[in-house]
Amino acid sequence: MKVDIWSDVRCPFCYIGKRKFEMALSRFPHKDEVEVVWHSFELDPDFKTNTRLNVYDYLAERKGQSREWSVQMHEHVSKTAKEVGLEYHFDKAVLANSFNAHRLIQFAKSKGLGDAAKEALLKAYFTEGKNMDDADTLIAIAASIGLDKEQTSDMLASGAFTAEVRNDEAMAAEIGINGVPFFVLDNKYAVSGAQSPDVFLGALQQAWAEYEAHKPQVIITDAGADVCDINDKTNC
Repeated sequence: MKVDIWSDVRCPFCYIGKRKFEMALSRFPHKDEVEVVWHSFELDPDFKTNTRLNVYDYLAERKGQSREWSVQMHEHVSKTAKEVGLEYHFDKAVLANSFNAHRLIQFAKSKGLGDAAKEALLKAYFTEGKNMDDADTLIAIAASIGLDKEQTSDMLASGAFTAEVRNDEAMAAEIGINGVPFFVLDNKYAVSGAQSPDVFLGALQQAWAEYEAHKPQVIITDAGADVCDINDKTNC
């Protein structure tokens, strides 16, 4: 069964949602039969990387609120993150465009390392205060999860995996996704936001029941007909 997840590496609830979903998946009896696929989603695709701007002033200006309000909001999110074992350091966060980070995740997916890239990038942004739009930073992150440095550098210097990012975003628009994280289970059931592990587990169980019910059933009829059996070398 497949679970498709749309999220942005600059979205604080996407990291929290990832961890809560993982907590639910660890309790799911069929976890080894679940394929998780990460999809690109940019919350602010037109944002220009600005290393001098801090997250408190940015959110306050964007929402038309005071800086004090913004600080309190970020403190609340940090506390929520801590409840699932995550450390957020918004005071160190570098406001950067996330497009190249999404290209890196798409590249990592092509090597079977999509989840590792997603985790490393989220940690780099929210915990370590790294610039997600800096090529050297992205190359170092790629190397830390086992990707080739030279291949990563060549990829970032080109337009590779741009189409994959845009296709994910087009799919999100077609589905009607306006916020992330957004989870689609077995192409049927959708869960929006960083829900509790219990909610995720319930969704997994419901999707699995539907998935099992519609799996092709093979009924073997053995009426003594001739057959070449791998365990019987007499006739074949």
